[in-house]
Amino acid sequence: MLYTGKGDKGTTKVIDSKNRFSKDSALAEALGSLDELNSYLGLCKFKARQTQDGGILIGKEELKTSKILKEVQEDLFIVQAQTAGADKKISKAKVTKIEKIIAAIEKEIPPIKGFSIAGGTELSSLFDVARTIARRTERKVVAVSDSGMRKFTGSTLAYLNRLSSLLFALARLSNHRSGIKEETPSYK
Repeated sequence: MLYTGKGDKGTTKVIDSKNRFSKDSALAEALGSLDELNSYLGLCKFKARQTQDGGILIGKEELKTSKILKEVQEDLFIVQAQTAGADKKISKAKVTKIEKIIAAIEKEIPPIKGFSIAGGTELSSLFDVARTIARRTERKVVAVSDSGMRKFTGSTLAYLNRLSSLLFALARLSNHRSGIKEETPSYK
């Protein structure tokens, strides 16, 4: 059955809680934001497969954009489980892998000159929205950490911080591979 009815009064519970708590709590907000980000990355992955699923060379391995996003989705399930109280953690190796992917992308795209206006390709636009959801998600998880409700490893927090950088790099790469020049704000 797809529903239980237990949350009809605005409460929920997680793996390690004996008591129900408000769906408006910081913990529920963090879990919801992680879920939203993961779902939105599914849309990005779908669009990448349809348009620009070109490889990114990391060392000797070539990764398709859709494969990178699938791995990120898997990693976000680990963060969700950790947030819900499971004994799961993001490893330092996962942070390092994202850093290597970003470095590989930076070798292909022009150097950044400042802020850029979102848009260009549809895929780039989707990555920009995903980046903002990732930043909000990071803030929600940090709030849970700061409140003491959960203890997160440094790798988990670093992973969430790097994720928005990865999504920004992918947005820039999408525009670059489509021959679209980045626009910077005029501040006029």
